[in-house]
Amino acid sequence: MANPPQSLERSALVLLCIFLGTLRESGAGHIRYSVLEEVDKGFFVGNISKDLGLEPRELTDRGVRIVSRGKTQLFALNPRGGSLITAGRIDREELCERVSSCFLNMEILVEDTLKIYGVEVEIMDVNDNAPSFREEEIEIKVSEHAAPGLRFPLPNARDPDVGVNSLQSYQLSPNSYFSLQMRGGTDGAKNPELVLERGLDREKEAAHLLLLTALDGGDPIRKGSVPIRVVVLDVNDHIPKFTQSVYRVSVPENLSSGTRVLVVNATDPDEGLNGEVMYSFQNTESKASEIFQLNSQTGEVLVQGPLDFEKYRFYEMEIQGQDGGGLLTTAKMFVTVWDVNDNAPEITITSSIDSVLENSPPGTVIALLNVQDRDSGENGQISCFIPNNLPFKLEKTYGNYYKLITNIELDREQVQSYNITLTAKDQGSPSLSTEIHLLLNVGDKNDNPPVFTHSSYSTYVSENNPRGSSIFSVTALDPDSKENAQVTYSLTEDMIQGAPQSSYVSINSDTGVLYALRSFDYEQFQNLQLRVTACDSGDPPLSSNVSVNLFILDQNDNIPEILYPILPTDGSTGVELAPRSAEPGYLVTKVVAVDRDSGQNAWLSYRLLKTSEPGLFTVGLHTGEVRTARNLLDKDALKQSLVVAVQDHGQPPLSATVTLTVAVADSIPEVLADLGSLESSTNPDESGLTLYLVVAITAVSCIFLIFVIVLLALRLRHWHSSRLLQGAGSGLGGTPASHFVGVEGVHAFLQTYSHEVSLTADSWKSHLIFPQPNYADTLISQESCEKSEPLLIAEDSATVLGKYDPTNNQVRFILPNC
Repeated sequence: MANPPQSLERSALVLLCIFLGTLRESGAGHIRYSVLEEVDKGFFVGNISKDLGLEPRELTDRGVRIVSRGKTQLFALNPRGGSLITAGRIDREELCERVSSCFLNMEILVEDTLKIYGVEVEIMDVNDNAPSFREEEIEIKVSEHAAPGLRFPLPNARDPDVGVNSLQSYQLSPNSYFSLQMRGGTDGAKNPELVLERGLDREKEAAHLLLLTALDGGDPIRKGSVPIRVVVLDVNDHIPKFTQSVYRVSVPENLSSGTRVLVVNATDPDEGLNGEVMYSFQNTESKASEIFQLNSQTGEVLVQGPLDFEKYRFYEMEIQGQDGGGLLTTAKMFVTVWDVNDNAPEITITSSIDSVLENSPPGTVIALLNVQDRDSGENGQISCFIPNNLPFKLEKTYGNYYKLITNIELDREQVQSYNITLTAKDQGSPSLSTEIHLLLNVGDKNDNPPVFTHSSYSTYVSENNPRGSSIFSVTALDPDSKENAQVTYSLTEDMIQGAPQSSYVSINSDTGVLYALRSFDYEQFQNLQLRVTACDSGDPPLSSNVSVNLFILDQNDNIPEILYPILPTDGSTGVELAPRSAEPGYLVTKVVAVDRDSGQNAWLSYRLLKTSEPGLFTVGLHTGEVRTARNLLDKDALKQSLVVAVQDHGQPPLSATVTLTVAVADSIPEVLADLGSLESSTNPDESGLTLYLVVAITAVSCIFLIFVIVLLALRLRHWHSSRLLQGAGSGLGGTPASHFVGVEGVHAFLQTYSHEVSLTADSWKSHLIFPQPNYADTLISQESCEKSEPLLIAEDSATVLGKYDPTNNQVRFILPNC
């Protein structure tokens, strides 16, 4: 047990080591500490949080941890104090058996910033091992005729400590025949030798017992002893001699067990047992004795254990040759192990992520990895790479650390995940490589708007459709995923004929199906131009628009509308005029009708449904013109009634009818007289008025003929100019009120051009109006007027209709004229 002063000195040494452990040498990312071996678990090594520039509480928050490639963790982090402490017992001799300075390297990883700091801890030696000898007893045989000064090599003691704690000196027990001397070795070590100081006499003392003690320089001093037994032999005057004093050999590390490394040979000229040399290892390290085997008779050195260049690169052994007489000699054997590329590179993923957003900028760190190869030279030179077709690259950082980063922005719509192969390959021959796989998923970003399957849509809907029926469906696709691909549909607000578009059509926001909210009417509008918006549910949302043209198809839902003749609103009956002298084909009147539908639904055909005189009149199938089919006879009734039907070509067809009354007469007075008798008066006062009107018309008939002659003269004057207008179109237009004349409720359809004559009881109020020619509102062409012009020239056949107006006491005549 150490005395108190020695304990105080040891405590001072421990405090000094702790003080030295807090020092940090400035270097390229290195932090250095020192700690004594054999300290207890949890022993303070250094303030790692201070040296990293962090607060103790940040060690856990920032993911600071030790990255160690060893199987045994020798150090740990104390998150509460922010210090580096020992994780267990540290034996310097076990870690650094043959190295005078023992340094342990580790890396400290700051997880959130992915920074690596190198930490180097020096393990300082304490005198915890005493010198020891492998032999339990040393036996030396010495000839009794041995001359003084003869040296006998003694085995070396081994002390795994270093420095002053290692082996320092030897002591030999006091005796009269032998002394102890030190001989320097090739490695600088001092080897003990037993020196014969005076001649031996076997008869006086056959054996000498000595004690060899080895001492170290520690405090307290530790020592170890081995007994030496010196046997005095008879005369053997020749010592074995090796062929070489030093044997050197180089072998690869992959030699198989039982392979011969070399053969040593020693010769002895003596005869008998004195000339037989036996071989053995002397002063050989335990590791070497486990690896190599020496044949004591042949001197063959064989490999019996695996060689590992990464553990031991050099072996030094001492071979002893001893003859049967006890004389011996020694030789050195040096075995150099050279490296073979027998270790593949090792890849360790220190930190990694399994998912990255597709909009992550180039340079985003995916993983941090460490690459090591236990071989040396070219066999330990490593190149690390990934396939060239991937959007990633490797960057070397600290030491053998690499960062796997993105090279470009990723696109999840093209590639959703990557199986990245990381390959580490050394430069040996043959080259060895290691592969690991890293699966990386690409997270989605809302970077794609919905896209409609067509640039625009067109659809057709029949009018009178039921309300609430689906009419069309649009579809938009979004290549994104999850909520970024959820599409909702909506209609843009717009006005249609003063009403909001949403009152006509609605859309299902989930399916894109369009529904009609009302029944469409083709006659109201023929098409709807809608604009549909598709919007996804991303943040921020993206949208796109598409136009939808909705065309309304016509149905036959409108009956033909008869424009002419129009029944008067004053209770009278419309009458058309036909002279008795009319030839077959004479145009009596024309039925004008329109249909609000379109297409074949608006194609009209006319037919004579009923007539009072069959065969007398015909109706044009497509023109609606009512013409005479034969000459009028005297027996034909003055009043002819015709029912004309107008029918469209829809499915089913719709029709309308009109009743025409045709008056047959040769002269205007006759017509007027006959027309007056066609309808009985409903009021006695009106009967007298009608009689007065007939007399007045007869009185002014002559005056009227004069006006006709003047009119004809004017027409001849402008005949040339009117001929230029003969090529005008014969389209039908609206029929103005001036085309209808009559007396007391009797109306007649006249030709397109007319002159208006107003006669009154007071002749000074009578006047004749000649309107200018106008082709805009004609129902028949000028050519057809000219064909009927003889009716206006002949006095007896002139068709003159008049109507008495009781409000101003006037008779109005309308004369056909072209």
